Amino acid sequence: MLTRRTALGLIAAAPVAFALASRTALAAEPQVFQNPIAINGTDPVAYFTDGRPVAGSAAHKVSWNGADWQFASAANAKTFEANPEAYAPVFGGYCAFAASKGYLAPTVPEAWTIHEGKLYLNANLRARELWLQDVPGNIAKGQANWPGILG
Repeated sequence: MLTRRTALGLIAAAPVAFALASRTALAAEPQVFQNPIAINGTDPVAYFTDGRPVAGSAAHKVSWNGADWQFASAANAKTFEANPEAYAPVFGGYCAFAASKGYLAPTVPEAWTIHEGKLYLNANLRARELWLQDVPGNIAKGQANWPGILG
């Protein structure tokens, strides 16, 4: 049986429980999209050198910016390590189109663009089509939202 005293105690505790639950639910997302390896284990350097997505290997791993990145070769890993900002995708490898709209979305290796020397990834090929309709405008919108959309 619920007494008045117990009910009042539960009511008094509710705001604290809600505040704690909200903090957990609103925990910030990592700065880099990981599934569980950065950008689905795809070698970011290969987009620039091979002009296509290439699967990385656990044998060629670099830890950077809170994530593990995999590379197709030791040379690519070394290239990335020397200048990760030049090869890491913008918006942490999250969908660039989604970032332009103010939210986060995962990405797939096949939906990519290099624009003015920077790598952008998208959630799917349709998102890439929409992204390509106004790349400079979408970049500007994404930069205005970033990193606030991480939470």
